[in-house]
Amino acid sequence: MSNLITDYVASIRNRNSVFEFIEPQDNPKLDVRKGCILYIEDVNVSFDGFKAINDLNLYVNDGELRCIIGPNGAGKTTMMDIITGKTKPDSGSVYFGQRIDLLNLSEPEIAQAGIGRKFQKPTVFEEQSVFSNLELAMAGKKKVLPLLLAKLSADELQGIEETLELIGLKEQRLLRAGALSHGQKQWLEIGMLIMQKPKLLLVDEPVAGMTHQEMDRTAELLISLEGKHSVVVVEHDMDFVRSIARTVTVLHQGSVLAEGTMDEVQANQEVREVYLGE
Repeated sequence: MSNLITDYVASIRNRNSVFEFIEPQDNPKLDVRKGCILYIEDVNVSFDGFKAINDLNLYVNDGELRCIIGPNGAGKTTMMDIITGKTKPDSGSVYFGQRIDLLNLSEPEIAQAGIGRKFQKPTVFEEQSVFSNLELAMAGKKKVLPLLLAKLSADELQGIEETLELIGLKEQRLLRAGALSHGQKQWLEIGMLIMQKPKLLLVDEPVAGMTHQEMDRTAELLISLEGKHSVVVVEHDMDFVRSIARTVTVLHQGSVLAEGTMDEVQANQEVREVYLGE
């Protein structure tokens, strides 16, 4: 299956453009002139004496699609909690671009700065339609009742329609979100993030429980975001990681063990010992 997915994804990457309408929301404070959008430097976090993050240094380039892998307990979830403000580290620095200090911001402020997160379990409004879920997630819309009563502008309608096309749910637009399959709910939640126009997306295990066909569609969806957005994907399925990643970062015991192409990290003896059990 690995070669089939890789060939399919290569054909997507070779297109001149994919879903050109996707444009992140501008943040005048976000400075990526040096090419890097996320700086994690010398970060440490301990929980009741257990060091979950240990001198972590990680850098993500602007417009990059990066995959993060590692065994259970490697610190992947804690790392994303730190980026999004859910967990404050004991020491170190975390910057969004060169100027935005994420450690000085609350969770809502971090989201408003341009960082979106999709958890492993999809969280959608199950009693609302697919269309309404995207409408409720729209950037700049903060109050639910006024939003539901307001008339959408032509641009807003176009944005929803194009997002429905991107996530492959145009035919399910009026379907209750709770009636979607597991994979479709994952796509809908990614679509909801896109409606918020983040510059950086954090995506946790997007293909867990998916069929091979759903995995192919998810690969196409994530790759279509590359370039306009920066995307960090935490995933355990190695065939899927190989199919989408140019750079893979391996975490172990809260720090970076190895980084490079999938071939390079799989050939790394330390990675084979701690991650592949060899």
